[in-house]
Amino acid sequence: MTLPSYSQLPAFEKTGERYAWDAFGPGDQLGTINLLTPERVIAASRLVRSGRVINLSLPLDFPKTLYNGETRSGYKHRMTTNRGGRDDVLDNFAMQGSSQWDGLRHVRYREFGYWGGREDADVDGKGELGIERWAQHGIVGRGVLIDAVRYFESQGRPLSPTERVCITGPDIEACAAAQGVSLQQGDILLLRTGWLPWFQALSTDEQEALRGRLNPGEDGLDMPGLDPGVATAAWLWDHAIAAIAADNPALEALRVDAEVGFQHRRLIPLLGMAIGELWDLEALALDCSTDGVYEFMLVSAPLNVPGAVGSPCNAYAIK
Repeated sequence: MTLPSYSQLPAFEKTGERYAWDAFGPGDQLGTINLLTPERVIAASRLVRSGRVINLSLPLDFPKTLYNGETRSGYKHRMTTNRGGRDDVLDNFAMQGSSQWDGLRHVRYREFGYWGGREDADVDGKGELGIERWAQHGIVGRGVLIDAVRYFESQGRPLSPTERVCITGPDIEACAAAQGVSLQQGDILLLRTGWLPWFQALSTDEQEALRGRLNPGEDGLDMPGLDPGVATAAWLWDHAIAAIAADNPALEALRVDAEVGFQHRRLIPLLGMAIGELWDLEALALDCSTDGVYEFMLVSAPLNVPGAVGSPCNAYAIK
C-alpha cells in the first residue's frame, strides 16, 4: 500500500493542517487500520516463538477516580441468581473507562468535521465511523514496545510521571534502535511512559484527589507522553504507523499547550489513526527486557457495538 507523504497531503487553507481523507479511498471508515493487511497479519504471526500470552488490559473497573462526570465514573455490576445458575449486567459501563481505543467518532476537527469530512448527520443519521468497523476488521499485527522509561533512564534523563515530557518521533526511533528493533510500516506502537504504575501505587485518597484534572487549566496534571506537535504527527504518518497506544490517560503529553495543539485533533479526524490509552504495559516491559525481544504479535478485539465511539482494547501480546 503506497501512501502519500505527510508533506504531500492536502491542507486546509484556514488552518494549514493536513488531512488524509482520500488516502485509503472514498468513503473509508477504517483509517490507519487499513494498514493491517492480511500479509502483515501473517508476518506478525511468524513472531510467535514461545507462545507466551501477555495481557495488556487493566481490569475494567479501573480507574474509578480519574474522570469527572457520570460517563466514566465506574460501572455497577449486578448479578442475579436462581436455582439454575447466574446472570449479570453492567450498569453505566463506559466504553472508554479503562484500557481503551479511541475510535474515529471520538473527535472532530473544528468546523471541518470527523474523519473523511463527515458531519453529525453522517455519524448519527447514517451510522458511520462506529467502532464496529474496527471490531469486524480486527486489530492484529506486529506490535513494538517503545520502553521510553528504560531508554530515557539509560540516557541520564529519567522520566518523571508528574512532569510534562514530550516524546518525539526521533525519540521513538532512538529508543527502538537501543532496543535492537527496527520499525516497519503497519506497526502498532506501545509507548511506555511509566505513568500508570505511578498512579496505581497511589492510595485511594491520593487517586481521588486527581479526579477531573485531565485538563489544560492551572490545576491540570502534567505527565510524559507523545509529543503533540505537527512534526510528530508527520513522523507517525510517514512511518505508516497503524496504531499507537500508551500507558497514560491521553497518549500525548499533558497538560495541553494550546499554542502547540492537541494531538487527538490531528491523529483521529485528520489522519484516521487508531490511538489507545491506559494500556497496562508493565508485564510486557518486564518480559521484553528479560529476553531482549521488543516485537511480538499483537491481537486486540474492540467490542462489536454498533455506533460506539470507543472500546475496551481487549489486547494481548503474543511472543
